Amino acid sequence: MSASSLPLTPIVPDSRGQGYGAALVLGSAVVWSFGGTLARFLTIEDGWTVVFWRSLFAALFLLGFMLVRDGPRGTVQLFKGMGLAGVAVGVCFTVASTSFILALAYTTVANVVLIQAGVPLIAALMAWLLFREKIAVHTWIAIAAVIGGVAIMVSESLGGSVSMMGDALAILIAFAFATATIITRRFAHVRMTPAVFLGTVIACLTAASQASGFAVTAGELGILVVFGALNFGLGLALFVTGARLIPSALAALLGTAETVLGPLWVAVIHGEIPGLRTVIGGLIVLAALLCYLGVELWRQRRA
Repeated sequence: MSASSLPLTPIVPDSRGQGYGAALVLGSAVVWSFGGTLARFLTIEDGWTVVFWRSLFAALFLLGFMLVRDGPRGTVQLFKGMGLAGVAVGVCFTVASTSFILALAYTTVANVVLIQAGVPLIAALMAWLLFREKIAVHTWIAIAAVIGGVAIMVSESLGGSVSMMGDALAILIAFAFATATIITRRFAHVRMTPAVFLGTVIACLTAASQASGFAVTAGELGILVVFGALNFGLGLALFVTGARLIPSALAALLGTAETVLGPLWVAVIHGEIPGLRTVIGGLIVLAALLCYLGVELWRQRRA
């Protein structure tokens, strides 16, 4: 899950709060970066079974997080206040989290993570198409570079190196996150912790209706607990807490740690080396994102 997916409008009280928020967002990126590595430890053939258990443990973690942080009454108020915007973000997270697991059965972790890196730029393009939000020249250049980089990566599936289905699911993840980004920006006053909890619940129920079975070994269950509660749930909790304390460009910039570390962990631990086109296309996407976010961060600091 990319930490650049929900660049919230920042509420910046002081430099100390910014440092705390930056640490939380960076922590979420590091936690999320182990997603592909954990998935590769699982030998469960039915991806829907993985989605079910991962979503279930993430939902339990997020519910416990809200109850501890906000108390029972505060948690109820959070759900009442999220409105239709929160429901929409929850649906986006359902699509993204489910597609993430299913995509890993068809393509490499590098393809999935690197395509997700373009989420902030895809969101900018969607905002321009839907709401005619003004896009700066440097953003257009970055968008063009991301499209080119993703095209190079996807071309590897045309040659049979990886599955076109996997790359299509990775692109779906990016668009789901981009949609969540736009909604969150439009409703920046809404706390999105209950929204991501709702997303995990919907994903869990959807997977329950599609899974061929729920039986897993004790070892697999342990991995699924870590995969759901810590990798997914803790990552979401860290991000939605920290992202409101720092500028959106900084949140997205720190989120690129997942893009860099995700393929690295899988390559080192599982020996899954991405193909040449994936490396070239991914470097183009990452360079475009870093340049774009660097300019945005500089503009926000000036403002």
